[in-house]
Amino acid sequence: MTRIHRLMRGLLSSAAMMLLLSCGGSGGGDGRGPVDGFGLGEGTSVTPAPAGASDSPAGNGSSAGASGTDAGTDTGSAGTGDATSTAGNGSTDGSGVGSGGTGVTADAAGVGSAGGLGSVILNGVRYNTDAAAFTLEDTSELQIGMSARIAGKLDTNFTNGVATQVQSAAELRGPATGIDVAAGSFVVMGTTVSVDSATVWGNANGLADVGGGSVVQVWGLPGDPGSLRATRVQIAPTMLDPLVTGTVQNLDTVRKTFALGLLTIDYNGAAFTGFNSSALANGTIVRARAFSAPTAGVLAATIVQGWYAIPLNDGVAVQLAGVITSFVSRGAFKLLGTAVDGTTAQINGGPAGSLGNGVKLEVDGFMSGGVLVVKKLRIRNVPGTGGPASFTLIGAIGAYQSPASFRVRGQPVDASGSGTSFINGTVADLGNGRRVTIVGDRVVNGVLIAQSVAFTP
Repeated sequence: MTRIHRLMRGLLSSAAMMLLLSCGGSGGGDGRGPVDGFGLGEGTSVTPAPAGASDSPAGNGSSAGASGTDAGTDTGSAGTGDATSTAGNGSTDGSGVGSGGTGVTADAAGVGSAGGLGSVILNGVRYNTDAAAFTLEDTSELQIGMSARIAGKLDTNFTNGVATQVQSAAELRGPATGIDVAAGSFVVMGTTVSVDSATVWGNANGLADVGGGSVVQVWGLPGDPGSLRATRVQIAPTMLDPLVTGTVQNLDTVRKTFALGLLTIDYNGAAFTGFNSSALANGTIVRARAFSAPTAGVLAATIVQGWYAIPLNDGVAVQLAGVITSFVSRGAFKLLGTAVDGTTAQINGGPAGSLGNGVKLEVDGFMSGGVLVVKKLRIRNVPGTGGPASFTLIGAIGAYQSPASFRVRGQPVDASGSGTSFINGTVADLGNGRRVTIVGDRVVNGVLIAQSVAFTP
């Protein structure tokens, strides 16, 4: 593919992102501009919502796509053993995954990683995506662990959602260096990537399988400048063009350069999507894409994209998963560059005293004066201590070969373990077309290891 062809591909694939973000682009000191609405602009080119997993019986996709009344079984009944929503998905404070059907009235946006499919489960809320527009980059389908932004409606208790937009793109792509298995970290083009128990390994058992110099593609959540918490890692991706995401530092508008971690980004020849170049400022979170590898620590960007927009309008419901930065107190810290006040939040997953920089959270709340005032806060990982991980699939079984090999929503599943529990049925009931809720705590070599299988009507 020539450079011109690749540039056209990048610009076309980013056109939808520009329109999706234009109402809430990265502007101002913290990189978050106001969002006045969540509808798609006219002429936006998007991918229709998936009709179902292509591996289901007779090639017709998953039966009865997940709708407001679909798959009423919650993860609590599926036996997660965790009374709160776990890293990236699961029940919300013991109430189970919402059905996404009733009482969804608040304008909402969520940023995190996909913790479940059927429709899409983000930060513990199941969003009905029957009418959603999907904009996907760096992948052909949304998979567990991929970072995402969802816009739509939520109920005020953050249990049910209806999505109008689902957007996903990778954060890093390049050679892995500085691999430290003991510390759970590696480096990609000057950005330090950390992994935890909720990191999904698309085609590996873990960090020990990553060889020095191996090209990796990483989805994750930006923390302090130059750092990223990985939510999914793919070794040897099909796309090789360099990609880096992070917080802008050392902006030089004369030379048209800025720093992302230890990498200098030269944006002289770059197209801007999602926000205007005039809005570029220190503190904004951006993606920089290029045709070729950095030279002497400088990446010549071809595209600079606004990262997932977080609305600032008063009263908008916002869900965030991220790593705490700029921690002062429970009532004053940042998550994904957004100011957060958790003073009155209901806290689950650990004591309030464990909050601090580097701690991974899921938070639900409402914007007020540019600050996310949190209603529910879930501690998901404390450095040195760890935290829970859980992933959920809701849908029909397809491509069934054995209890150790079948798919739900296109995701490979292994339910053959001696510790796997079965609810409303037995292992003998597994088969193509059976509707199930699968809960597992890890994805190894791209396969979800099931802890529980609940059969649903």
